[in-house]
Amino acid sequence: MADHDLHGNAPEHAPVALLLVDVINDLEFPGGEELLASALPAAERLAALRCAARERGIPVVYANDNFGRWRSDFRRVVRHCLEDGVRGQPIAELLRPAEDDYFVLKPKHSAFFATTLETLLAYLGTRTLVLAGLTGDRCVLFTAVDAFMRDYRVIVPADCTASIDPEENRQALGYLQRVLGLDVPASAELDLDALVRDADGD
Repeated sequence: MADHDLHGNAPEHAPVALLLVDVINDLEFPGGEELLASALPAAERLAALRCAARERGIPVVYANDNFGRWRSDFRRVVRHCLEDGVRGQPIAELLRPAEDDYFVLKPKHSAFFATTLETLLAYLGTRTLVLAGLTGDRCVLFTAVDAFMRDYRVIVPADCTASIDPEENRQALGYLQRVLGLDVPASAELDLDALVRDADGD
């Protein structure tokens, strides 16, 4: 299909995608300061992973909360987090979306619930998800479970997630590994080239 006649299709084929959950976030809520302490170093590692993914043609998908109660404009959310002196500004600066990144609006914890994510991934031909972001014990956890239920291969880089309570973040990652059998490696141990080769061979 020609790029100028997509009829809603994504303009690329990508067996692997990087899914970033709630990383564009002002963190202006109770517990936001505590979350920032662990989210900032996680975002620094995630920025490096995002760069490595883009170099390999792996698309980046942002799944963000419905802060505007169904009136959200993602570009406005990005501007707010970059320009209004909010607590989450350093993270937004590290992970600001590029023009060719994808975005879905989510009304609940999971990036799959009542969103276009599954349709987007189907158009991309994605079967492997590298999943990271905020918060590890809630939105990342619920999204990972939903992805597992849909038979995606799911990898959650352990050092690219963060929660208000670091111990609860560790417990959530342990649950994903122990109960669902998901891979939760450090981001430096993640071989993106191998992931793409394996996914292409499926």
